[in-house]
Amino acid sequence: MTLPERPITILIAALGGEGGGVLADWIIAAATARDYPVQSTSIPGVAQRTGATTYYVEIYPAKISELGARRPVMTLTPAPCYVDVMVASELLEAGRAMQNGFVTHDRTTLIASTHRIYTVAEKMQMGDGRFDSEVVLKAAQTLAKRAVLFDMQAQANAAGTVISAVMFGALAGSGTLPLSRGDCEAAIRSGGKGAEASLKGFAAGYEHAAGPMTAAKEKKHLRSSPLEPLRPAFPDETHAILGEGAARCADFQDRNYANLYLDRVEPIANLDSAADGYKLTIETGRFLALWMCYEDVIRVADLKTRGSRFEFTALLPRFLARPLKALAEASGLASKLNVGMHVKTTSISGFVLMRVLAWLRPFRPLTSRWREEQALIGRWLGAIAAAAKRDAGLALEIALCGRLIKGYGDTHKRGKGNFLRILDTLVESNAVPDDHARIEAIRKAREAALADPEGRKLELSLETHGIAPLPPRPKPVKFMRRPKPENRRAA
Repeated sequence: MTLPERPITILIAALGGEGGGVLADWIIAAATARDYPVQSTSIPGVAQRTGATTYYVEIYPAKISELGARRPVMTLTPAPCYVDVMVASELLEAGRAMQNGFVTHDRTTLIASTHRIYTVAEKMQMGDGRFDSEVVLKAAQTLAKRAVLFDMQAQANAAGTVISAVMFGALAGSGTLPLSRGDCEAAIRSGGKGAEASLKGFAAGYEHAAGPMTAAKEKKHLRSSPLEPLRPAFPDETHAILGEGAARCADFQDRNYANLYLDRVEPIANLDSAADGYKLTIETGRFLALWMCYEDVIRVADLKTRGSRFEFTALLPRFLARPLKALAEASGLASKLNVGMHVKTTSISGFVLMRVLAWLRPFRPLTSRWREEQALIGRWLGAIAAAAKRDAGLALEIALCGRLIKGYGDTHKRGKGNFLRILDTLVESNAVPDDHARIEAIRKAREAALADPEGRKLELSLETHGIAPLPPRPKPVKFMRRPKPENRRAA
C-alpha cells in the first residue's frame, strides 16, 4: 500500500471567545472517527486584541488500522512554507500569517474572514489609525495557492452561532481535508449543546468555500435602513455614505433622528458640486453621522459593552446639570468623581442594569449632553455652509475637523477641546484673514491635533499665526501610600 508522504498541516488563528479551540476539537473528533492519526497543539495569545491564539493540527490521511505497527512522525509547531491550510478568524490575523511566512503560493490554501476587529494600536490613534484592509486582500490573492475570503462573522451572526462554526464549514468546503461533509457535521453533533446553530453556520461556510476555486472578496453591504430611498437632492455618489449615516442615526435614536441627519446634510449638498466628486457632502455626512451618534452611557449600554463610564450629570436635564458641573469644577471634584463603572454583564444584575440604561433612549433628548452636542453640531455645520459659499476648499477643511470628535471619556474630552480650539481661533475668528492661507492653517492645525493627544503640537501650530498658546494641561500628582515594613518583608 502506498502511504501519504506527509501529514496535512492546518494552522488556525482565532481571537478570544471565537471558539478556536472548539474548531480544533471538531477537526480532531472528525479525524479520529475516520481512524486517522491526528495531533494538535496550541499557543495562547496575549490579552485583548494584540494577538490571537493559534491552534496547529496535523492529520495523516491513512487509517491507523492499515498502518500496522507504523506511525507517522508529527511536529508540534508549524513551520514557515510547510502549512497546507491557514485559517484566520479575522483579516489582520491572515496578514500576520502571511507576514510570518505561513502562506505560500505553491502549497497553502488561505481561509479567512474579511471582517475586522481593530487592534489596540489602531484604536489608540486620534485620527483614523485603521490598517488598510485592501493591502491584506491583495496579498492574499498573490501569496496563497488559493484564497477563500468572505465575511464569516456576518454569516455567524445570521446563524446565531460563533464564527468557529463558519470557519469549520469553509475548511470542509475547501476540499483540503481528508474528511467528508458528513464526517464534519457528525463531529459538531457530538458536541451536543448549540449543535443546530453550529450546523447552520457550518452550512453557510461550506457553501461559500465550495464555490469557484478563486474566491473573490464580497461586497460590503450597508446595514439595513428603515428609511425611504434617499432624497433626489443627494447625488448618487453620496448615497453609500449617507445611507449608512442615516441608518446609524436611526439605530442610535429613532427614524426622526435619521431624518434630522439628512435635513442637516441637504444644505451642504446643495452648495456642493460634482467637480470634486461631492467630497464636501461625503465627508460632512461621514463625520456628522459619527458625531450625532456620540457614545453616551445609554449608547454604551445599548451596545452591551462590558464596561462604561457613567457620566451622571450628562443624563440630567440641563438646568440641573449646569450648576452641578460648575460646582464640581470649582471644587476640584470633576476628575475625582469621573470614575469607571465595571459591569459584569454575564450576571443577572449586571445585564438588567445595562438594559435599564439602554431603555433610557427615548429620554435622551432631555439630557444635557444631547443639548450640548446638538448645539455644537449646529455651529460646525453653520461654519461649513458659510465657508462653502466662498471657497469649497475651506469648507472641506472645516468639515474634516469633525474627525477630531471621537470616542468617550478623556479621549472625547481632548478631541472636543482641540476641535473647539481650531473653531474658535482659525474658523470663526480673523486670525488668518486670507481664505487660502486659512485653508492651510486649518489643515496643519488639524493634523497637529491628531498627532498629539495632549494638544501641544496644536498650540505650536496656532502660535505661528500669532495666537497665544494655552498653558499645558495640568496633570494631578498621585501619592501612593507606602506599605508598612512588615508588608514589605512579606512581599
